[in-house]
Amino acid sequence: MHTSYRPSGIYSAQWIPTDAKGRVDRAALAAHIAFERRAGINGVLVLGSTGEFPHFSPDERKQLLATVAELAGPLPVIANVSDLRPRVAVELGRFAKAQGAAAISLMPPMFFPVSPADMLAYFLHVAEHVDLPVMLYNFPELTGKRIDLPTVAAFASRARMCAIKQSGGEFAYHPELIALGREQGFAVMSGADTRLPEVFRLGGAGCIGGLVNLVPEWMVLLDRVYRQKDVGGVPSPRDIAVARGTPRGEGTPPTTQPCVASVTATAMVELGRIIDQLTFPLNVAAGLEARGFRPGAPKTIVSPESRRLYEKVRVELVALFSRHRLGLASSAAA
Repeated sequence: MHTSYRPSGIYSAQWIPTDAKGRVDRAALAAHIAFERRAGINGVLVLGSTGEFPHFSPDERKQLLATVAELAGPLPVIANVSDLRPRVAVELGRFAKAQGAAAISLMPPMFFPVSPADMLAYFLHVAEHVDLPVMLYNFPELTGKRIDLPTVAAFASRARMCAIKQSGGEFAYHPELIALGREQGFAVMSGADTRLPEVFRLGGAGCIGGLVNLVPEWMVLLDRVYRQKDVGGVPSPRDIAVARGTPRGEGTPPTTQPCVASVTATAMVELGRIIDQLTFPLNVAAGLEARGFRPGAPKTIVSPESRRLYEKVRVELVALFSRHRLGLASSAAA
């Protein structure tokens, strides 16, 4: 079944800052979304894995869906309503529709084993009871379950499937999903933030990534060059300075967009190497702090060892951003 909404481009897998009592820091969230919007992102995934949705109750998730829909509008918002309990997923999906969400996102039900047939039945049940397009969300490292190709194909043929988000270590799954998406009319949105040139060369529609929270400027540039194939003209002095790591306007001879994009893609790989020293999603918090944002308090217990590694990653990211002339965001902690 087809739907008119098909996500593409760069979507933020939105980080949710909270205080030590778990209360959302609305001011920090608003400043961060405004920063991403200025960078040119195409949409937002709210309460995905980067949004740490398992830490929030259904009522808290509703409040967050409403808040992000308000702050991000009119950008399209995809609401991740994944839950072990089908009734909660449906309840959240209906609430997301009332808030104007463009689509819902579904991971496989977690914790208990589930057969492919039962996984499909779960997806179809939620889709049937929520009148919105659905993006399946494959992240086996977190859910313990892989959404296999026959399940994707069966769901796409029977529900309003707009996309699948392919995350985790199995990059080789992208070509199969992209080929199926062409046949059945859905988009493939990658979670491989640091491999965007490869994703776009394969025919991926875009990226929904945690690193969009940190460097939306870089990722929007890569989307513009590699997916939209905007290779005409000469980039601005600012673009050249950011990509080359030289002071704005100083010693930056005319160059072409592909050159800038190549430097940016290399910087993304270095960013990935640094941030992967620390576990996800704590590493995203370190990156946010390195850009000058308030990431909030950890939502779980963090050991002294991880706190020391957090600081190491933060310092290395500050150095990386400095080399590439990515300064503190305008919303730096006040």
